[in-house]
Amino acid sequence: MLSFFTLKSHGLKSKPSLNPVSYTPLKILCYYHNTTDNNFNDNNINNGCNTPISPPPQKQHLQQQSLVRSICSLVCESYSQQTQHVRLLQSPSLNLSVNPDSLTHEQAITVVASLASEAGSMVALSFFNWAIGFPKFRYFMRFYIVCATSLIGNENFERAHEVMDCMVRVFAEIGRFKEAVNMVIEMENHGLVLTVRTLNCVTGVAGEMGLVDYAENVFDEMRVRGVCPDSVSYKLMAIAYCRMGRISDTDRWLKDMVRRGFVVDNATCTLMISTFCEKGFASRVFWYFDKWVELGLKPNLINFTSLINGLCKRGSIKQAFEMLEEMVKKGWKPNVYTHTALIDGLCKKGWTEKAFRLFLKLVRSDDYKPNVHTYTSMIHGYCKEDKLSRAEMLLGRMKEQGLVPNTKTYTCLIDGHGKAGNFEKAYELMDLMGKEGFSANIFTYNAFIDSLCKKGRFLEACKLLKKGFQLGLQADTVTYTILISELCRRADTREALVFFSKMFKAGVQPDMHTYNTLIAAFSRQRRMEESEKLFAEAVGLGLVPTKETYTSMICGYCRDRNVRLALKFFNRMSDHGCTPDSLTYGALISGLCKESKLDEACQLYEAMVDKGLSPCEVTRLTLAYEYCKQDDSATAMVILERLDKKLWIRTVNTLIRKLCSERKVGMAVLFFHKLLDKDQNVDRVTLTAFTTACYESNKYALVSDLSERISKGIG
Repeated sequence: MLSFFTLKSHGLKSKPSLNPVSYTPLKILCYYHNTTDNNFNDNNINNGCNTPISPPPQKQHLQQQSLVRSICSLVCESYSQQTQHVRLLQSPSLNLSVNPDSLTHEQAITVVASLASEAGSMVALSFFNWAIGFPKFRYFMRFYIVCATSLIGNENFERAHEVMDCMVRVFAEIGRFKEAVNMVIEMENHGLVLTVRTLNCVTGVAGEMGLVDYAENVFDEMRVRGVCPDSVSYKLMAIAYCRMGRISDTDRWLKDMVRRGFVVDNATCTLMISTFCEKGFASRVFWYFDKWVELGLKPNLINFTSLINGLCKRGSIKQAFEMLEEMVKKGWKPNVYTHTALIDGLCKKGWTEKAFRLFLKLVRSDDYKPNVHTYTSMIHGYCKEDKLSRAEMLLGRMKEQGLVPNTKTYTCLIDGHGKAGNFEKAYELMDLMGKEGFSANIFTYNAFIDSLCKKGRFLEACKLLKKGFQLGLQADTVTYTILISELCRRADTREALVFFSKMFKAGVQPDMHTYNTLIAAFSRQRRMEESEKLFAEAVGLGLVPTKETYTSMICGYCRDRNVRLALKFFNRMSDHGCTPDSLTYGALISGLCKESKLDEACQLYEAMVDKGLSPCEVTRLTLAYEYCKQDDSATAMVILERLDKKLWIRTVNTLIRKLCSERKVGMAVLFFHKLLDKDQNVDRVTLTAFTTACYESNKYALVSDLSERISKGIG
């Protein structure tokens, strides 16, 4: 049994069970009043119950009894008024003209116990719910215990569990969650058998507080205590991990749910879709969505819109529209949020004209009109394409419709004008934001300083950022990465490391993009020791190296003529789920060629082409030229054969010029004749280079033969 459920370890002792049949208000009150064990003490509230109270004078005792009877009478009267016309399933809200400050803790306990015994559970619950509306009683644990015990005396176990659930939630508000849970467990000794509902309540609250390990312990304890976890138990665990962004743990619980045939509800479905898509696991959650539908989930409009939004964010626009069709087939009509997700996705792909057609459809709709987010998505799309006049037109149209642009709207426009170099307009927009009551946030400043840096105005960017700091803004990871990137672009790695150090001191965590920027800069400078340290540091922080990280490392080692380590990193890429692209292959092939390891380079080239990757011109040329240097034109020809005609012609033209620059005209003429076999349109630059090289090498006959063939048009 788990330690947190072992009552003795918490100083909790079992009490003799009371016989429910013999419960009376007086017995209940005396029992709890005389209890001095830790589990019934409220040390955080000065209630005067930590030591036994001496019997009051007879007159005071009679006054207290009179007050209790009066309140019981008022409660019964108010309850009757609330329920005389309608039969309620829940206890009604009482309308009591009672000052809670005039009621002591002990009197409140007596009232709830008396009502449960003499007027019934629902009347007692109505008073309980009224009382916990005031802090004086809300955080008085013994009040909950007496109420629950009184309900147990009435054999109303369901309502007793409700009180315990309420206690767990309320005391979690003030940091006494585990204390409340211990009391729930203690209530087993007083006749309240633990149920899956109560333990689910504990699990849910623990999850909301981020105490996922505690929640897992509660889940495990269910089986130990003979309580069978239900679909809600699994769902709560999945939600807890999902809210923390721990996708692998969420996946573990969802997988178990599917295996047991449990299906999530619509709200949980939306949460899972949004979080998985945000973390880059869209494919996985789409698989779960299909499974949930098979198990009986009936997706609603919000579920479909979340799916469409997730597909659009990852650029799967075609699938998003297919999902839209499926949604309509199931009887759901897209709303403004559905259309906005599609418009945003189209704009991010650069398809602003298609987005605008959909936007106009929304404008003409009788049901929905574009909102601020819709306009902002369109404005962002136009700004990305440097169509600033259209973006400004939409801003005006937006204001005409009575919509108020928000900070994000202005940030998009500032970013667009900044990228276009219209800094005067960008500054005007920042001023306009302030006049309209919007404060530029760190995203606004990041967009602006990024544009300034890209236009070479680094000092101005720093000055603007300083102004933002004076206004109370805090730099984030993106801010530092922008500045570090600009310094690395200037090859000022020393100053870049200064900013990197400032980043840590400010408590800002660098991301993989920050590390990639520095690793690439040091690799370009052949400072591989520093690159290795940064790589190891990033992995140590739990960051996952990307394809760009590995490519930078491989390029650096190849520049440093250390192909052995380059190959080592190439083979490690799969450890972090990275797949090499044409740039990665190209860098490694180039490095192998420099060390005359042509066989290995050729194998990599073949593997690259087999995977459907298109080698860049430099890679094609490098490998073919290295074989030509070895007087192996046949292999060079074979390497180039797999290219399509257009790429082949361009590569061979470049290769001929390269061979001519090295006075290898004998080899060059072979490729020239092959070129004429495929294309009669002679590249004049290539022909001039060949002719010049032949004359300088006294190979006049080669020029004559080639000229004759060109003039005759022999193919």
